[in-house]
Amino acid sequence: MPLTFSSSAATVAVASATVTSSVRVPFNPLLSPTSLRRFVSFRLTSKKLPPLRSRGGATVSSSSLSVKAMSELVQDKESTVAASTTSFNDADESSSNATTHELNHSRTFLDARSEQDLLSGIKKEAEAGRLPQNVASGMEELYWNYKNAVLSSGASRADETVISNMSVAFDRMLLGVEDPYTFSPYHKAIREPFDYYLFVHTYIRPLIDFKNSYVGNVSIFSELEDKLRQGHNIVLISNHQSEADPAVISLLLEAQCPYIGENIKCVAGDRVITDPLCKPFSMGRNLICVYSKKHMNDDPELVEMKRKANTRSLKEMATLLRSGSQLIWIAPSGGRDRPDPATGEWFPAPFDSSSVDNMRRLVEHSGAPGHIYPMSLLCYDIMPPPPQVEKEIGEKRLVGFHGTGLSIAPEINFSEVTADCKTPNEAKEAFSETLYKSVDEQYKILTSAIHHRKGLEASTSTVSLSQPWN
Repeated sequence: MPLTFSSSAATVAVASATVTSSVRVPFNPLLSPTSLRRFVSFRLTSKKLPPLRSRGGATVSSSSLSVKAMSELVQDKESTVAASTTSFNDADESSSNATTHELNHSRTFLDARSEQDLLSGIKKEAEAGRLPQNVASGMEELYWNYKNAVLSSGASRADETVISNMSVAFDRMLLGVEDPYTFSPYHKAIREPFDYYLFVHTYIRPLIDFKNSYVGNVSIFSELEDKLRQGHNIVLISNHQSEADPAVISLLLEAQCPYIGENIKCVAGDRVITDPLCKPFSMGRNLICVYSKKHMNDDPELVEMKRKANTRSLKEMATLLRSGSQLIWIAPSGGRDRPDPATGEWFPAPFDSSSVDNMRRLVEHSGAPGHIYPMSLLCYDIMPPPPQVEKEIGEKRLVGFHGTGLSIAPEINFSEVTADCKTPNEAKEAFSETLYKSVDEQYKILTSAIHHRKGLEASTSTVSLSQPWN
């Protein structure tokens, strides 16, 4: 499943930005000329989705892949390798690695055309020893959960969507077992020869009930793009709810601020780059790979190694920030939100003030102007985490169809918030608490709009809700 982001003093999500145009055009990856070039010989067959609209109101057709087209996302292996030898440079190591990754790969799932094909394919690959039994069991469980969620949406041809998306997901999972992909400390989203970013969006989109989804203060997201164009660094301090968080951000913003979602670099814990069911989704995001604070001490013998690895990742982060125009997302709770055991109510997990302060200092020392904004996410229903933090890799993955929410509030200035603080530690705590209160306030408004069904009427004087895709 998609990424689990875990925050520590060194755990953040980052997005690089080099923008040259002030025009914002709704991003549709299947219609984008750049994306079409990336697919090269991929044959795309479209079926209609609800239209996207530009800021000026013009309608832009949106597409998804048919069963056949999704099964053809993997290019002919020989032509792919031949083309790649002349097109990759040092900045494209991730894509080059992925090209080699495709060789001698089974087509068991790409050739699937029915539910029976998929399920028998899992059994076939397990019996042949190409899929460990625990992975095979997880894939079958995931299939039923995903199917139930997508069918519950009531969307037309939902059954085809299930077969289409799961055939590609299973193919990528099998490939990851056959020839495990190795993530570098800084991993660039793989867009060729297979577009993992598009794959993630195609998989998550059917789980979002857009009629009951909302974005708070979308104009501030537009403001962020303007600052990025000017070379500024931006930090989004946020809660973290599900493995689907990055895709939810991208999908809710793609109609008006597509650049933000496509370029986010996410600092990801080691679990999402090792779990076979997570790795294909992780490969579709820009990552700074770290060891999660919550799992740092799972094995005492590995603690020192993990700390050194996180130090290397922080250096990568500092290098990116020095270049300017970076959009950084950090979830300083150290992991996903969990419901209150007594009431069952969900709320943003408390922030680790050290994580907030470390990120603030990294930005201040980058040499570029920096800004910190509080952001809130509500999307646990489509991919809820286990009730408790688990040590073992391979958590049970539930999937649902539900409304989601994303909101951002105005910039919070450290100097203004901490003007009356007497000590650095007091200032650190005050700044973190101010950010948390804003995130929590926005979260309550999203809850009112989505779970209490108040919709746009849940808007307040500080949070204006909208549905930019309408």
